Amino acid sequence: MLFNDLGLDQRLIKKLHHLAFEKPTEIQQTAIPVGILGKDILASSKTGSGKTLAFLLPAMQRMYRSKPFTRRDPRVVVLTPTRELAKQVFAQLRTLNAGTPYDGTLIVGGENFNDQVKALRNDPMFVIATPGRLADHLEHRSTSLDGLEMLILDEADRMLDLGFEAQLRRIHEAASHRRRQTMMFSATLDHQDVVSIASDMLKEPKRISVGHSAEEHTDITQRFILCDHLDHKQALLDKIIETEEYDQMIIFTATRADTDRLTNLLNERKLKAVALSGDMNQTQRNNIMSQFERDCHKILVTTDIASRGLDISKVSHVINFDMPKHAEEYVHRVGRTGRAGNKGDAFSLVGPKDWKSFKNVEAFLQQQISFTTIEGLEGKFKGLKPAPKKQFHKKKPTTKKPVDKKQKQGADKPKKRMDKRFYQNMAVGDNVFMPKKKKPVDPSADD
Repeated sequence: MLFNDLGLDQRLIKKLHHLAFEKPTEIQQTAIPVGILGKDILASSKTGSGKTLAFLLPAMQRMYRSKPFTRRDPRVVVLTPTRELAKQVFAQLRTLNAGTPYDGTLIVGGENFNDQVKALRNDPMFVIATPGRLADHLEHRSTSLDGLEMLILDEADRMLDLGFEAQLRRIHEAASHRRRQTMMFSATLDHQDVVSIASDMLKEPKRISVGHSAEEHTDITQRFILCDHLDHKQALLDKIIETEEYDQMIIFTATRADTDRLTNLLNERKLKAVALSGDMNQTQRNNIMSQFERDCHKILVTTDIASRGLDISKVSHVINFDMPKHAEEYVHRVGRTGRAGNKGDAFSLVGPKDWKSFKNVEAFLQQQISFTTIEGLEGKFKGLKPAPKKQFHKKKPTTKKPVDKKQKQGADKPKKRMDKRFYQNMAVGDNVFMPKKKKPVDPSADD
């Protein structure tokens, strides 16, 4: 199937040919025709499947083919969980709306709030935003969504995991009218919170499921290596970097401190590494991502902040220096390589502290994972045994002898306590016999 077969406007077809997009992906083939018809969509697809175009092309089609509801409110709002993903979507939008009057703006946290207010006053037709910052602008009445035509939620499961449910519902209420079209994309449709919020926000949606997030990516070679401790991990990392031929590499760590530590070690070896973590301000993060995209740095050391939304075709290797806490993040981390039809390699270093996370990933992928070794760096750690289950022994039932009712009635009566008082070394309690003294006889008394 070609893009010509999807019912798109010829101006969009020319734009796609100019951008060297020839054949639509599976999610694009399924979602674009439904989106053009104006129906709500609840879709799931694995990372790197091309879902950004799957919702941007129907949005651009609406710009070409229909008139706006109002002249002041944005026509399309796209919500993403992270600033990096919002930037990627905004960059894709700019390639599609270049040379058209259908302008857009980027509204994310970490940027100057007043500058965003000015941008919203220019009445952009597209708003690409993170839910927290857009909800703030709604509270300050910087913008209105009364005339919103399309609401698109990208990576809805991740937004809910990050605690944005209240902001999503606030945005939904601000644009709650019957003519609004809603598209919700998620890595999985089994997420309980996704199902709950979809039932409130979508109207008779078309459910689309293309692949499973846990499916093995055929373009990525995944290898797991057991290691004994931190120094062993460091030696394995050095060996992988030394022996593997890579264009660009992303190393994922568990903490911000590890990103700085590894970056300093790599730069001491003149390897052109740069660190990215959540404690940086937005300007610093933008500069680092821009430099990495322009190939100024060969290695990016980061936390899960870059596990989603980073689309750089030159990333040939991904290394999990630490296993992720959430099994779903493993799929997104690995998905940073092997994109756009390229081949990729992913290494995961599993130590004793990573074992529980590794077992969660194994259960999520629904496959038994085997380990590989690097010659000369074989470890002694072979995994942790599962904790033995506690066995509870049932008490044997005791057979009670039948009790006579008369005996039982007597047994129910409280027993009297014995009176053990003494008086002049003689017992006086409990009816003890006490001899009485005889009165003296008066001899003068009559018989």
